[in-house]
Amino acid sequence: MATTKLPQLTRRERQIMDVLYRLERATAAEIQAGLPGEPNYSTVRAQLRVLEEKGHVGHEEEGLRYIYAPTLPRSAARRSALRHLMETFFEGSTEKVIAALVGGEVSRLSPHELERLSQLIAQARGEAKDEARERKQP
Repeated sequence: MATTKLPQLTRRERQIMDVLYRLERATAAEIQAGLPGEPNYSTVRAQLRVLEEKGHVGHEEEGLRYIYAPTLPRSAARRSALRHLMETFFEGSTEKVIAALVGGEVSRLSPHELERLSQLIAQARGEAKDEARERKQP
Protein backbone atom coordinates (compact mmCIF):
# COMPACT_ATOMS: atom_id res chain seq x y z
CA MET A 1 0.00 0.00 0.00
CA ALA A 2 1.47 3.35 -1.04
CA THR A 3 1.26 6.08 1.55
CA THR A 4 1.50 9.80 1.19
CA LYS A 5 3.59 11.50 3.84
CA LEU A 6 1.90 14.80 4.62
CA PRO A 7 3.38 17.55 6.78
CA GLN A 8 2.31 17.43 10.41
CA LEU A 9 -0.45 19.68 11.68
CA THR A 10 -0.59 22.24 14.47
CA ARG A 11 -3.30 21.99 17.11
CA ARG A 12 -5.50 24.59 15.35
CA GLU A 13 -4.96 22.92 11.97
CA ARG A 14 -6.11 19.60 13.48
CA GLN A 15 -9.19 21.36 14.85
CA ILE A 16 -9.94 22.78 11.40
CA MET A 17 -9.53 19.32 9.87
CA ASP A 18 -11.88 17.85 12.50
CA VAL A 19 -14.53 20.40 11.51
CA LEU A 20 -13.98 19.69 7.80
CA TYR A 21 -14.19 15.93 8.26
CA ARG A 22 -17.39 16.37 10.25
CA LEU A 23 -18.99 18.73 7.71
CA GLU A 24 -17.32 17.18 4.62
CA ARG A 25 -17.45 20.53 2.77
CA ALA A 26 -17.60 23.98 4.32
CA THR A 27 -16.94 27.67 3.86
CA ALA A 28 -14.37 29.47 6.01
CA ALA A 29 -17.24 31.01 8.01
CA GLU A 30 -18.77 27.57 8.68
CA ILE A 31 -15.38 26.25 9.74
CA GLN A 32 -14.84 29.29 11.98
CA ALA A 33 -18.22 28.66 13.66
CA GLY A 34 -17.23 25.05 14.39
CA LEU A 35 -13.94 25.90 16.08
CA PRO A 36 -13.42 26.28 19.83
CA GLY A 37 -12.66 29.76 21.10
CA GLU A 38 -13.32 32.73 18.89
CA PRO A 39 -10.77 32.61 16.07
CA ASN A 40 -10.64 35.59 13.74
CA TYR A 41 -12.12 34.97 10.28
CA SER A 42 -8.98 36.13 8.47
CA THR A 43 -6.86 33.85 10.67
CA VAL A 44 -9.04 30.88 9.71
CA ARG A 45 -8.68 31.80 6.02
CA ALA A 46 -4.90 32.03 6.42
CA GLN A 47 -4.79 28.63 8.14
CA LEU A 48 -6.89 27.14 5.35
CA ARG A 49 -4.35 28.44 2.81
CA VAL A 50 -1.56 26.80 4.82
CA LEU A 51 -3.52 23.54 4.93
CA GLU A 52 -3.90 23.71 1.15
CA GLU A 53 -0.14 24.24 0.77
CA LYS A 54 0.47 21.23 3.03
CA GLY A 55 -1.85 19.13 0.85
CA HIS A 56 -4.56 18.47 3.45
CA VAL A 57 -7.30 20.70 2.01
CA GLY A 58 -8.59 21.70 -1.39
CA HIS A 59 -11.22 24.20 -2.43
CA GLU A 60 -13.78 24.86 -5.14
CA GLU A 61 -15.24 28.22 -6.05
CA GLU A 62 -19.01 28.57 -5.79
CA GLY A 63 -19.85 32.07 -6.86
CA LEU A 64 -17.86 34.38 -4.62
CA ARG A 65 -17.29 31.73 -1.93
CA TYR A 66 -14.61 29.11 -1.52
CA ILE A 67 -15.87 25.72 -0.40
CA TYR A 68 -13.16 23.75 1.38
CA ALA A 69 -12.90 19.96 1.65
CA PRO A 70 -10.29 17.47 2.89
CA THR A 71 -8.10 16.05 0.11
CA LEU A 72 -7.77 12.63 1.76
CA PRO A 73 -10.35 10.36 3.35
CA ARG A 74 -10.34 10.50 7.13
CA SER A 75 -9.12 6.90 7.26
CA ALA A 76 -5.93 7.86 5.36
CA ALA A 77 -5.35 10.85 7.64
CA ARG A 78 -5.93 8.60 10.65
CA ARG A 79 -3.34 6.08 9.42
CA SER A 80 -0.81 8.85 8.78
CA ALA A 81 -1.33 10.34 12.25
CA LEU A 82 -1.11 6.92 13.90
CA ARG A 83 2.06 6.09 11.98
CA HIS A 84 3.60 9.39 13.16
CA LEU A 85 2.56 8.69 16.76
CA MET A 86 3.97 5.17 16.55
CA GLU A 87 7.31 6.37 15.16
CA THR A 88 7.59 9.25 17.63
CA PHE A 89 6.60 7.57 20.90
CA PHE A 90 6.74 3.81 20.35
CA GLU A 91 9.90 3.24 18.28
CA GLY A 92 7.73 2.20 15.32
CA SER A 93 6.39 -0.81 17.25
CA THR A 94 2.75 -1.81 16.75
CA GLU A 95 3.08 -4.13 19.73
CA LYS A 96 4.14 -1.27 22.02
CA VAL A 97 1.22 0.88 20.87
CA ILE A 98 -1.32 -1.86 21.53
CA ALA A 99 0.28 -2.74 24.85
CA ALA A 100 0.05 0.91 25.91
CA LEU A 101 -3.58 1.14 24.82
CA VAL A 102 -4.69 -2.08 26.44
CA GLY A 103 -2.25 -2.26 29.36
CA GLY A 104 -3.79 0.33 31.64
CA GLU A 105 -7.19 0.42 30.02
CA VAL A 106 -8.31 -3.23 30.07
CA SER A 107 -10.94 -2.51 32.69
CA ARG A 108 -12.49 0.08 30.35
CA LEU A 109 -12.92 -2.38 27.47
CA SER A 110 -16.30 -4.05 27.17
CA PRO A 111 -16.56 -7.79 26.54
CA HIS A 112 -17.68 -6.94 23.00
CA GLU A 113 -14.56 -4.78 22.42
CA LEU A 114 -12.29 -7.49 23.81
CA GLU A 115 -13.93 -10.06 21.53
CA ARG A 116 -13.52 -7.78 18.51
CA LEU A 117 -9.82 -7.29 19.34
CA SER A 118 -9.42 -11.08 19.61
CA GLN A 119 -11.02 -11.48 16.18
CA LEU A 120 -8.73 -8.85 14.65
CA ILE A 121 -5.67 -10.57 16.11
CA ALA A 122 -6.84 -13.97 14.82
CA GLN A 123 -7.43 -12.45 11.38
CA ALA A 124 -3.95 -10.89 11.38
CA ARG A 125 -2.43 -14.24 12.35
CA GLY A 126 -4.23 -15.95 9.49
CA GLU A 127 -3.06 -13.33 7.00
CA ALA A 128 0.52 -13.61 8.26
CA LYS A 129 0.42 -17.41 7.81
CA ASP A 130 -0.97 -17.00 4.27
CA GLU A 131 1.81 -14.56 3.37
CA ALA A 132 4.45 -16.91 4.78
CA ARG A 133 3.06 -19.80 2.69
CA GLU A 134 3.07 -17.63 -0.45
CA ARG A 135 6.72 -16.69 0.10
CA LYS A 136 7.73 -20.36 0.43
CA GLN A 137 6.07 -21.38 -2.87
CA PRO A 138 8.37 -21.35 -5.93
